[in-house]
Amino acid sequence: MSTSNLLSLAGWTFLPNFVTGWLQTIYYGIMIRAGDPKPQPGSPRYITHRRRIHIIVVSAYLLYTIYEADWEIRRASDFYQDLGVPYTATDREIKSRFRRLAAIHHPDKVSSTSTTTEGYFVHLKLAQDTLLNPAKRFAYERFGPEITQWQRCSGVRDFVVHGLQSILPYYGAAAIFMYILGMLGYLEWGKYWRWLTLVGFCVFELYTISRPHFPAFAAKILNPFLTNFTAHPPYLPFQLIQLGRKISITLYIAFSQIGPHLEPPTPVASNASPEVQMKQQLDRLEATAKIVDVEATRAVQLELSPFMGDEQAIGEVKGKMKEWLVQNTIQSDPEVRDAIGTLLKRRRIDAPAGARGNR
Repeated sequence: MSTSNLLSLAGWTFLPNFVTGWLQTIYYGIMIRAGDPKPQPGSPRYITHRRRIHIIVVSAYLLYTIYEADWEIRRASDFYQDLGVPYTATDREIKSRFRRLAAIHHPDKVSSTSTTTEGYFVHLKLAQDTLLNPAKRFAYERFGPEITQWQRCSGVRDFVVHGLQSILPYYGAAAIFMYILGMLGYLEWGKYWRWLTLVGFCVFELYTISRPHFPAFAAKILNPFLTNFTAHPPYLPFQLIQLGRKISITLYIAFSQIGPHLEPPTPVASNASPEVQMKQQLDRLEATAKIVDVEATRAVQLELSPFMGDEQAIGEVKGKMKEWLVQNTIQSDPEVRDAIGTLLKRRRIDAPAGARGNR
């Protein structure tokens, strides 16, 4: 696994929570009016918003990484595009096209020669020589331009064996990295699907490099669609492999970041210990108390808003509110009324006879 892929996987194992919190703060700052209460951490509304924003953040990153991988492939180009011939071009078509380009870009034909001009002509010559050699053409389509640096490879078998020496360590390193993250407690969700994805891409790559033809999906569906309906050039097998490796990294992120948020909340087990049930109830009670406290504070602030700036008026209002609360409690609470009635009755009974007669 390349260093960039390792950094991508490691970084997006930890960064989405930070980005989600940052975007949630901005979202509340824009959507909630000044003075209105914001959802408190731990409340159901806050959790729902965080889950949705988190899914959007990770999904946007996944789409971006796929687009970035495709853009890098198109920017790097390939020998067929450089020569301006289709990947089905014959040797005669390749030679004819090269002669036309050589007439334009040969250093002897250009009035002002430079290192860039000479380098481009050498690149075109290398592209022609590679595509005219059947074994090198086979290897180039499956392993990319790196095969021009491979020494002591003359036949198809030599190139395939050399390519396996770079493929197997890649997937071996990916498996070790996933296993270590799993031991550390990360990448817990979707372990089965994550390993299945890794094995699936490994099998796809081994199949692609060992067959004399392009993958059926690319030759019959993907490439015809791109050439007929878009300006996107067709994919070569090694480009599909590069794109597939990038997609595999994004899928690992999807399994670890989006997957847990798509699961319904797990109900409390009926056979859970009393301590666990009590803790969960206390957590829910605490979250509810926070919401009620915020709403009560907001209601008091709204009631006192007409008197803001007048300390005397605010003091009188607070006094009246306390008096009203006390009186309302006495009048509405049946236990308080019964206690007061019992006390008054007892006083009448204990009063002196003269006092009762005067009454």
